[in-house]
Amino acid sequence: MFETPRLILRPWRDDDRDAFAAIVGDPQIMRFYPRTRDRAAADGWIDKMIAGLRDGTSAFLAAERKSDKALIGLIGTGQIDIELRGNPPEEIGWVLDKRYWGQGLAVEGASAHIAHAWQRGLPEIVAFTAAINTPSQRVMEKLGMARDIEGDFLHPRIPEDHPLRPHVLYRLPNPQRP
Repeated sequence: MFETPRLILRPWRDDDRDAFAAIVGDPQIMRFYPRTRDRAAADGWIDKMIAGLRDGTSAFLAAERKSDKALIGLIGTGQIDIELRGNPPEEIGWVLDKRYWGQGLAVEGASAHIAHAWQRGLPEIVAFTAAINTPSQRVMEKLGMARDIEGDFLHPRIPEDHPLRPHVLYRLPNPQRP
């Protein structure tokens, strides 16, 4: 669990399920994913994040706004399960409800996770997204990440000829490591 000035990043609870299903069921929010998620798929996503927390493979946490306890989405890190240039250990990622876009909340929450990654001694952290997802790329740049053009790739889980298949890779080295 992490706290930032405006957020609590915490483990998932059963009472998050309705709000999360609404977020990942929204076509505008999920426009850079191959599909939206129905309630069963949203529940499965939460279950996978809970399992990742339990087994140590991910720390994708529920992002709650302190001021009103609203679930605004997910922010976190996780082990990478696709082949990327340099075999980076973990990625940082986020999905936020559109009502909270443009407020710096993704940067705020991701920064807390990155600070924790450095405390754990990770040599670097990466982020990747569809090449057409410029809003997430702006967040990556605000986090201090740099694009690794040689690391750009075709996402192996997205069908050929799909507009979301081309992905960009951003990297952030741990400043505390040589």
